[in-house]
Amino acid sequence: MTDIRIDAVLTGTPRAFGPKGNTSSIAARYPVSEPVAVTPEGLAGDQVGDPTVHGDADKAIHHYPRDHYAAWITDLAPAPSFLAEVGAFGENISTSGITEETVCAGDVFRLGTARVQVSQGRQPCSKLNQRFDRKDMAKQVQDTGRSGWYYRVLEPGMVAPGDRLVLEARPNPDWTLARILHVLYVDTLNRADLEAIAGLPELAKGWRKIAAKRLERNAVEDWSPRIGPVDA
Repeated sequence: MTDIRIDAVLTGTPRAFGPKGNTSSIAARYPVSEPVAVTPEGLAGDQVGDPTVHGDADKAIHHYPRDHYAAWITDLAPAPSFLAEVGAFGENISTSGITEETVCAGDVFRLGTARVQVSQGRQPCSKLNQRFDRKDMAKQVQDTGRSGWYYRVLEPGMVAPGDRLVLEARPNPDWTLARILHVLYVDTLNRADLEAIAGLPELAKGWRKIAAKRLERNAVEDWSPRIGPVDA
């Protein structure tokens, strides 16, 4: 997994989405054929619908493994037709051969000519419920750990489909994203692991804050505002 082919690079512009007509790019990102500039704000030509949620530097680029698509097609049968192509999860980068099981918090990759760092996993939200027309889709993504992840940009550059994603540094080899997701959503009050997560300097501040608050309160935050109540 130290040298992975980038199968697709996707960008998009927000459009009306969902019953309230709020704007989002989750269903509006499509593969590009030409090289794209990688900036600290994300890929050139890519926009988000709600910058207060998705626009910070720790969520500059979203990577979703194509490896998960086959499982979703099985799990959601009859699956939505858009799962036949990349972009179903609003991702910017699509690859095969690398997943949350093999990526660690803080991993530094060469993405084309840019240099990026894994900042956090994706926290699924209710927009996935709307996208897949399933009231429990966000919860399924959370429960399976098939969430994808975000990069912060350390060095700008260019990326194009067919370029390589090359691992350059791994400061936290014990902390795969899968392990962190297990603590956040399964072993939720494991104090030793929460203390370790809160102290990972390369992890996004928001995720370290979740761990710190759980330690302080000895309680888990309410997920329903984010994923939507399953019986809604």
